[in-house]
Amino acid sequence: MSLFRWVIRPYLYSQYMFQKLARKGTFGGDQAIYIKTAYKNTGNGLKDGLFRHHVKQFHEASCSVASVVSVVNTLLDRQGHLNGTPLCQQNLLESVRTAHWKERMSDNGYNGRRGLPLQTLGQVVETSLKVYGISYQSLETVQASRDPIKSRKIKDRLRARLEQFETAGNCLIISHFDQGCFVRDLHIPHISPVGGFDPESGTVTLLDVDPSQECPYQVSFDLFYKGLSSNYNPIFRRFGYGEGGYVFIRV
Repeated sequence: MSLFRWVIRPYLYSQYMFQKLARKGTFGGDQAIYIKTAYKNTGNGLKDGLFRHHVKQFHEASCSVASVVSVVNTLLDRQGHLNGTPLCQQNLLESVRTAHWKERMSDNGYNGRRGLPLQTLGQVVETSLKVYGISYQSLETVQASRDPIKSRKIKDRLRARLEQFETAGNCLIISHFDQGCFVRDLHIPHISPVGGFDPESGTVTLLDVDPSQECPYQVSFDLFYKGLSSNYNPIFRRFGYGEGGYVFIRV
């Protein structure tokens, strides 16, 4: 991991400082709005469950674990199989061995790779649902795109799915995004569940699993898609990271 410590991290911090000094990105006003009021149940079982079972990642590369365990506990709770004690992140890593997930969470990673790229996240989510006997109708991993023609259809379907999550309560969305697009932090690949959507204002609520983000926050739909469609920094491509996107679970 010396490459990340001595090359990648200093580069990311220099990018962060440039945006701060130039008042660009999240330093220029295009940023998340934090929700500091206490959450009240809405009657939407999946949405309420996500807030109830929300946890923070246990180290800098484990956002996938915290996100998936939140979703798994929410679905187990909904289907009456939680048995009183929520599943913890370490239990999940011991039970789901797809893509060497546990090894990717170690200090040295698996073959030098930590965290989960989008497609690998989709594989891990699918295996997690099967391991814990969670029934679902469909699961799709969707890669976002900045191409104006391709993105139109992707954005329309995403917005419809966000409305479906909010109003029908029969689906979940785990987002894979550039965290620095939403909050004043480094531009790195990050994973967190969607916690809400306001069809009128078009704002998306993120249940960010990063411990530094103490509250949920809202971003506009356009900013949300910008974070999903990030190509990330080319320096991450050698670790398997391409574009972001989301995992959609229909239950």
